[in-house]
Amino acid sequence: MPAEPQRKSDLAFRTIGELAGDLGVPQHILRYWETRFPQLKPLQRAGNRRYYRPDDVALAKRIHRLLNDEGYTIRGVQQLLRRGGGAEGGAGADRGAAAEAAAAAASMTDSAPTPANQHAPFPAEQLRSLRKLLADALAEEG
Repeated sequence: MPAEPQRKSDLAFRTIGELAGDLGVPQHILRYWETRFPQLKPLQRAGNRRYYRPDDVALAKRIHRLLNDEGYTIRGVQQLLRRGGGAEGGAGADRGAAAEAAAAAASMTDSAPTPANQHAPFPAEQLRSLRKLLADALAEEG
């Protein structure tokens, strides 16, 4: 029976390959996120090798969740991060910080951008009736 691969501690730094594998995204996506989200700043060593701190890992997971699970656009996530801070508490965060984050999220529900997949349906019927009204007005004139 093959041995289970050793799992790094949650406090250990992750390489870009490890984080990309954990999130299920290609490495170039993480590099792209670094250009779009200034809060995501991994350490870079010789040869531009990236090492993601635990806070960076939590932020990358939050960005991934907002983009892929909750339907936000890049711009929407940028606005959320600007308004609500960088990373939300992970599994090891204390309950006080989690409560503060929940209160902050509740207070910004009115001003937070709407995820792209939750916009109101397109008002096709209203537009059709307006189009008919305009067509009738032009027909009367001509």
